[in-house]
Amino acid sequence: MTEILASPAVDGGDALRPVTGPRRLFIKTYGCQMNVYDSERMADVLRPLGYETTDTAEGADFVILNTCHIRERAAEKVYSELGKLREMKQDRAAAGRGAMTIAVAGCVAQAEGEEIMRRQPAVDLVVGPQAYHQLPELLTRTARARGERIGADFAPNAKFDAMTSERIGPRGVTGPTAFLTVQEGCDKFCTFCVVPYTRGAEWSRPVADILTEARALAERGVREITLLGQNVNAYNGAGADGAPSTLARLAHALAEIPGLDRLRYTTSHPNDMSADLIAAHGELDVLMPYLHLPVQSGSDRILRLMNRKHGPKTYLDVIDRIRAVRPDIAISGDFIVGFPGETDRDFEDTLTLVRQVNYASAFSFMYSPRPGTPAAAMAAQVPDAVARERLHALQALLFEQQTAFNAAQAGKTLPVLFERKGRNPGQAIGRSPYLQSVHVDNGEHLLGQIVAVQIESGQQNSLAGRIIQQKAA
Repeated sequence: MTEILASPAVDGGDALRPVTGPRRLFIKTYGCQMNVYDSERMADVLRPLGYETTDTAEGADFVILNTCHIRERAAEKVYSELGKLREMKQDRAAAGRGAMTIAVAGCVAQAEGEEIMRRQPAVDLVVGPQAYHQLPELLTRTARARGERIGADFAPNAKFDAMTSERIGPRGVTGPTAFLTVQEGCDKFCTFCVVPYTRGAEWSRPVADILTEARALAERGVREITLLGQNVNAYNGAGADGAPSTLARLAHALAEIPGLDRLRYTTSHPNDMSADLIAAHGELDVLMPYLHLPVQSGSDRILRLMNRKHGPKTYLDVIDRIRAVRPDIAISGDFIVGFPGETDRDFEDTLTLVRQVNYASAFSFMYSPRPGTPAAAMAAQVPDAVARERLHALQALLFEQQTAFNAAQAGKTLPVLFERKGRNPGQAIGRSPYLQSVHVDNGEHLLGQIVAVQIESGQQNSLAGRIIQQKAA
């Protein structure tokens, strides 16, 4: 097996040689929670080959850029980072310290694999979102300086079949929270989005596989799991009887796992908020009162241009129905301003919807075209200056709502799951049921535990409180 663990004989690197100590792995993650999950699993699949994670690219034997294609100029940011890595790789080889292997993974890899290899020869491997389980094989081929260096075929079932249920994470330990991918891909084909082209069609993992992984996480001390999917509430994985399940039924099954106290899911589509999923928010204590439900626009006309297949009335109806079963639920959303053809009236419709929903938090972006998507070729592209002005107006309203929601928590007692140390000595930071960041003094000893906290104040981005229950729940 020393062949697999050898340094690649490329770019002036060492010849094949056995590894006498741990290899250092650095993964830089861009974008969404699913990429965070994927990075964790890449670290897991490489660990049996002797790779231990490090926090810096300097001195790393293997560097992976796990990319996202959603944000503006995503590919150019990757190429800029690759330029820096190329210099590190050359310096390392010149100093006789062996070869650095560089891989580009994720959605930019899927969309621009051949172009990446052409523009930046320092890249050794390109691995799409469904192929990272092939990393050991691809490393071997690179070490032998022959064979394909691009693995980007869509086969999500193969990826998950190759993964063990054991989860360690990029730093060798698992904290009290974890992501768990249950669904991948998208069949919605929003005109602004590249996900259907980079992640493939919708596909859901079997219930049994998810439960096995979730139990392993709970046994390692994880108390909160966030279920991930491009359209997570479209989940329809096979149940024990072979019939398709729903996300609601999966949530009920996960709620039976000892030690698992909190459950979340993201990202959802309004058209997939089924009646049983809405009901589950009133039935399951473990299902946290927080829902991220992107709408993108409040204009019916713009939503049609986006191919969202829902209008503002449908969206507002979903909000009303879920608030009926869980009145305290915190609603989060996504917005795009400056979409091609958006008028002042369309933008006012968005502001009207925001006022009607009253968001606890939200993400808002200025539209930027993605090559190959229908929206990129649409007429009436909105000038950047106009889009930027609208974005500032929208964010001002959203920030006002978020600050008010947080301020309203003052005086309440909330169960907080503490995740990490704060900046100040003894300080601890955790999350409320509504996903707010909560910081307290003298709480460092409570990491990984859920305790009652008296909220003293709420700011735009966090809550401050004091512990009133020293014994963990």
